[in-house]
Amino acid sequence: MTPDLDKIRLAVIDTDSGFVKVLTKRLEAAGWQHRVVSSPVPPDELVAMKLNALVLDPAVLGGGEGWEYLERVCGMLPDLGVVVCTQQSTVSQRVRGLRLGADDWVTKPCHPEEVMARIESVARRRRRGAIRSDVGPLVAGELEIRPDQFQAFVSGQTLDLTRREFELLQLLAGAKGNVLEREAIYQRVWGYTMAHGDRSVDVFVRKLRQKLEKASPGWRYIHTHFGIGYRFEPETQVPAQAEPAAEAASAPAGDAESPAGGGAEADGTVASAAAKP
Repeated sequence: MTPDLDKIRLAVIDTDSGFVKVLTKRLEAAGWQHRVVSSPVPPDELVAMKLNALVLDPAVLGGGEGWEYLERVCGMLPDLGVVVCTQQSTVSQRVRGLRLGADDWVTKPCHPEEVMARIESVARRRRRGAIRSDVGPLVAGELEIRPDQFQAFVSGQTLDLTRREFELLQLLAGAKGNVLEREAIYQRVWGYTMAHGDRSVDVFVRKLRQKLEKASPGWRYIHTHFGIGYRFEPETQVPAQAEPAAEAASAPAGDAESPAGGGAEADGTVASAAAKP
């Protein structure tokens, strides 16, 4: 059963007593349903808790186990909003966490109000996803998008997408034929305002486009509108025209016996054109 997304049901997995104490007071004041645990909860137990948000400090597990747990939770509970909240981290660590499926990343020390605002943002995005999942499958070209399964298929074969890539595809396809601005895409998929110079949308669109082109090479789905954003419109790829050289090779023998000067002139033109940068 899908939890009521109008109400926050939150689990906090953290051993930072100071942070947990301050955050808990704010959660209680806001009337949020929450549970604090100091050790990782198996994904099936998280399902039974009917959560719609999770705050996780991977340091609770330590080392590679924290990353593995994050990936497992995000993979098994695609409707669960996950916010990583941990101590100072590197850019590569934050990027890795987000690519594994985390919806947001907050670095300690941080204000509890900021953490709660980010949780609310994640919950809103999950609410929109739940509403869209009530819609039937969307078919475009060789692509089929199944919101109810959180999956996309090409000619019946599953397309290997991360959660963020699927949300991006679903958003673009849902606005088929319309140009969506980068800022609007970021707001809808990431859940908050895009920072100046942030290229996340472009990076994820490029990855998504590469996966679509590899799985469905005869079709082009995502179109770029430079300086604005992107448009989803399935179009068949136009086969490349035959090369002039190939046409010359197939010409009758009589045509090949043209004057030597003419042949040399033609070769010189091609060579000259090819030499240009």
